[in-house]
Amino acid sequence: MIHVCSLALLPSVVTQTGARHVVTLLGNETNVNCPDCIPRDNHLWLRMHDIVSPIDGHIIPAEDHVGDLLRFVRNWDRAAPMVVHCYAGISRSTAAAFTTVCALNPRRDEREIALEIRQASPTACPNTRIVAYADKLLGREGRMIAAVESIGRGVIAEEGVPFSLSLE
Repeated sequence: MIHVCSLALLPSVVTQTGARHVVTLLGNETNVNCPDCIPRDNHLWLRMHDIVSPIDGHIIPAEDHVGDLLRFVRNWDRAAPMVVHCYAGISRSTAAAFTTVCALNPRRDEREIALEIRQASPTACPNTRIVAYADKLLGREGRMIAAVESIGRGVIAEEGVPFSLSLE
């Protein structure tokens, strides 16, 4: 199971879910204190900002970030849940969760996954740049991008409500 949340809710979501793996998607300006129960090797910090085109002073999501995410999640033993978070729990984290499910269950339909995200979170708005790189690296031939576009922007909010996403 994958749980998605904001930075502010990371400690409580890790505790409530019993997660032992965490993916952080934040720029360098934010300090992340990963809960002590998460071993250092089980925490991936992808340093990037929530942008889709270059902005001075910001780190744009890159193909290498998505490649690192794919390596990390493919090494996850799934014995305990994983938490994926960004600052608000709306864009980068939902894109990473979507990518994770697509990578770990290659037969699962992209639109079905995107609809599960929308049903679980009215605020979800997966970062399209992250999704585009994942689509390319996973050989999904544009289906991931089309799936995310099909669910629309989502309700605008400052912070998303935590939600879970099934791998199956």
